[in-house]
Amino acid sequence: MNDAASRLPAGRKAEVAAYVNRLGQVTVSALAERFGVSADTIRRDLDQLDSDGQLIRTHGGAMSTSAVPWHDTSLDDRSRLQAAQKDVIGRLTSDLIVDGNVLFINGGTTTLALVPHITERRELIIATNNLSLPPLLNDEICRDLYVIGGHVRISGLVTVGPVSFFSPISDAENEIHVDLAIIGVGAVDTEGPSTSNLDEAAMLGQMARRAQRVAILADTTKHNRRLFASVCDWSHVNYLVTDDRPSGELHEALSDADVEVLVPTHQN
Repeated sequence: MNDAASRLPAGRKAEVAAYVNRLGQVTVSALAERFGVSADTIRRDLDQLDSDGQLIRTHGGAMSTSAVPWHDTSLDDRSRLQAAQKDVIGRLTSDLIVDGNVLFINGGTTTLALVPHITERRELIIATNNLSLPPLLNDEICRDLYVIGGHVRISGLVTVGPVSFFSPISDAENEIHVDLAIIGVGAVDTEGPSTSNLDEAAMLGQMARRAQRVAILADTTKHNRRLFASVCDWSHVNYLVTDDRPSGELHEALSDADVEVLVPTHQN
């Protein structure tokens, strides 16, 4: 009998989890061949490991919980990546918001984690390109909601376009006041936050420049990484909200730019 097939299920599942987390993303067929068991057995292992939070079950395989999501990864899969860390980030970010604030909130699953923590806020005005956000809000929390941008990127349920506000009466762009821009990004390094899409980065940069305060949201899997397009440099940012305190050169860059790092209390 194949040694892999004869292993106890618990031992095999631990090895499957370690293998997926090492490679980032693996198919069911590749795992079945690697461990010498049936595809059905691997599917059951992956379902259990997903339930345990050790990996993310995807169509046809699995991916690491610490993997950077690919552009074609479904929104549902992305929402389960680093779910506990995103919840912590959402709670910390909510402390920056008071009743009556005007907010920019961008697309993505990290910013959506904010919603359960602002149910007691009132009279917020929100401008967003996050199409998943409006159904989660109600008229007690949000007095006015504006969806900005133009082109809809269906895979991420976001709009991408200019950050502009035109009055239907004057047919001219209105000047606006925004208290806080809440921006989730795919990567942060010593140069600043970045994302994989050039147009999205330009849009987020506009949000940052038009707000009084800017909070960048990024869990630790996004630290010390740089993606294709820069959003802004750290001089435009007031807060980095994350689940663990950055170290090394990133810590120094944030300190030099006077960016306040918000982390859970046990990390302070």
